[in-house]
Amino acid sequence: MIVRYPCKVTNLWMMLTEAEEQSKHFWSYTATGVQCNGWSVHVPSDVTGELGKMVILPCTFTHPYKTFDRALTAIWRIKEPYNGTVIFKCVSQSSSELCKTAISHKNKYKLLGNPRHKDLSIRVDNLTWSDSERYFCRVELAGDIQDKYESRNGIKLHVIAAPRIINITVSSSRDHTFQARCTAEGEPTPALTWSGPPYSNLSSTSSSSHRVTKELRSLTHDGKYTCTAVNSHGRAEGAIYFYKFRASDSSSFMILIFVLLGIKAVILLVILSFSAFPREGPPSAPPSLASLVCHNLTRFWAGQ
Repeated sequence: MIVRYPCKVTNLWMMLTEAEEQSKHFWSYTATGVQCNGWSVHVPSDVTGELGKMVILPCTFTHPYKTFDRALTAIWRIKEPYNGTVIFKCVSQSSSELCKTAISHKNKYKLLGNPRHKDLSIRVDNLTWSDSERYFCRVELAGDIQDKYESRNGIKLHVIAAPRIINITVSSSRDHTFQARCTAEGEPTPALTWSGPPYSNLSSTSSSSHRVTKELRSLTHDGKYTCTAVNSHGRAEGAIYFYKFRASDSSSFMILIFVLLGIKAVILLVILSFSAFPREGPPSAPPSLASLVCHNLTRFWAGQ
């Protein structure tokens, strides 16, 4: 997309640059009503990048000067033109000097182009969901009358991602029923499905932005339940194993535990009693702890 703006004609450019920050409506009018000779900004309307990776935002421009050796400033904003938040800025004082970075929000924006060659393109690193914004490039040329030129429609950055299961759990409610819950994220928002043992059709789905949650209610059958998330960029799965806690099984298990603990207690008491009252005999070297335990156990089971 090529966006053209009014250019400098005698004193007309000074009037436009002063009004630029005050009235967007005036700029909208002049942009459609004045043809510019030599000034233009070239930006795509949309750019797509993948979550966690980098993306390039292209921006090139033209100006009417054959050569320009004075200070040049490159600026990128988000949200809106002219008054949006500045996320990148660099300054080049002369044609022999590189554009030195003055602002790079969270240090994630890097200049790729050369503003002296009419290229303001930047790279955005480690994309996050919050980077899905509209971006505007701007160039300022210092002089007797400072020329300011900015893309008015900007670039819309779309962040996409394959599905990812971020949480899968089983919980109980006050009425002693069980439900499984699965949460996934991705862009476009993934579709969630449950599979596994027979279950009721009672389920609910909620979503917000790039995240979706699906709950499976009233679980009754033991087994493996699988949650599958799918969108146009991929597929992800997560699984849980559900087994109901039964009272009969609990009673048998607790009885077994107590029996084993009782046997251990009796054996310990016998060992201590034999150690406290040793048989009389000629003095000898004290036996080791291991041999003493084995000897006492042998005597106990032999009925001595």
